[in-house]
Amino acid sequence: MSRKKVIILGAAGRDFHNFNCRYRGNEEYEIVAFTATQIPDIDGRKYPAELAGDLYPNGIPIADESELTDLIAAHSVDFCVMAYSDRSYDQVMSLASIVNAAGADFMMMGERDTELVSSKPVVSVGAVRTGCGKSQTSRRIAAILRAAGKKVVAIRHPMPYGDLVAQKVQRFAELADLERHACTIEEMEEYEPHIVAGGVIYSGVDYEAILREAEQEADIILWDGGNNDTPFIKSDLHVVVADPHRAGHEKKYYPSETNVRLADVVVINKEVEAEFDDIETVRANVLDINPGVIIIDAASPLTVTGEADLNGKRVLVVEDGPTLTHGDMTYGAGVVAALRAGAAELVDPRPWATGSLAETFEKYPDIGTLLPAMGYGDEQVADLEQTINACECDVVVIGTPIDLNRIVKIDKPTVRVSYELQEIGEPNLEQVLAKFIG
Repeated sequence: MSRKKVIILGAAGRDFHNFNCRYRGNEEYEIVAFTATQIPDIDGRKYPAELAGDLYPNGIPIADESELTDLIAAHSVDFCVMAYSDRSYDQVMSLASIVNAAGADFMMMGERDTELVSSKPVVSVGAVRTGCGKSQTSRRIAAILRAAGKKVVAIRHPMPYGDLVAQKVQRFAELADLERHACTIEEMEEYEPHIVAGGVIYSGVDYEAILREAEQEADIILWDGGNNDTPFIKSDLHVVVADPHRAGHEKKYYPSETNVRLADVVVINKEVEAEFDDIETVRANVLDINPGVIIIDAASPLTVTGEADLNGKRVLVVEDGPTLTHGDMTYGAGVVAALRAGAAELVDPRPWATGSLAETFEKYPDIGTLLPAMGYGDEQVADLEQTINACECDVVVIGTPIDLNRIVKIDKPTVRVSYELQEIGEPNLEQVLAKFIG
């Protein structure tokens, strides 16, 4: 019997995981290609033979998603698997229409075949959209469990943008590990806070191997999700973070609704800055999707550190990149902090944007008056530094989860905006985590 020919549609994360779970070593199928989107410079590479298994001695090519129709025709593809996140339902169905019109079937894989089973208790954190506040929620959960004497090991959703073989299993326990693994800015933003808090965090490509190593040193596994993707590990408590600044997205984005349906707890974050009607819209939508879910109200209070005075100043705000690009936000913590501090003007960086950053603004024209901290490689980091320093402003407001002064040389005064999760009233995270503490 001839093997079914398949293309996996991805963004260097969920696609590799789905392949490893169902298709690696499976002689019923031939994966002719991965396609890639969202992340720069992923296409044109290969999923290497060392990870792909014996059926793929030459590895599996990774092509740009724009080549999808041609790939289906060239390989007589039977079906395509949707395997990335943070897409609107309109975008998903448009992609399905492209696939169907080219003659192939379109499918999505469910949780049964893609969730690994751990020998340790698992708490997972997901979200309705990129930038809802997963990171500070994960940090808060880890702090509660560690205060109770539990050894928490975090496993982060994949961000494998470099040498995929070298990134098969990555362990981060000290800041030097960030340099040793040649981390991008996006990776550092996620790993560094766990390290600074005294924790250990794993990431990489092969999550079966990652999980088995993490289990050896953990009392509790903490799945720290990416984008709005669902967990790779079967969870004993699934916490999903929602954002009232994007009310309604819980019913309009993939796999947002899936995440809410899986949730044991939904945290409605950022309530201090949000409109009451938007908070209630999120609450009503969540309860309509998942009537039995526990809802926790929360905020992420801002802390500004640095000696520069923002009052009356022209400021350049640098915010978390993914939140502004495929997360569709037009502002973040840095903008809120700058306006509260009396900044006279938010400087538009586009006239000074160079290289890949100029391309980012072309691809995402609705980004607000701020600069996304894109740093997926050395070239982008250099473009970021050059753009910041060329921009005509008085102060740079750093709204990213890490201090960019460690990564790029900024020749202007800077302040840094940070934030931690704070529950409002009850129920709270300590109460829902009680069963893990004993």
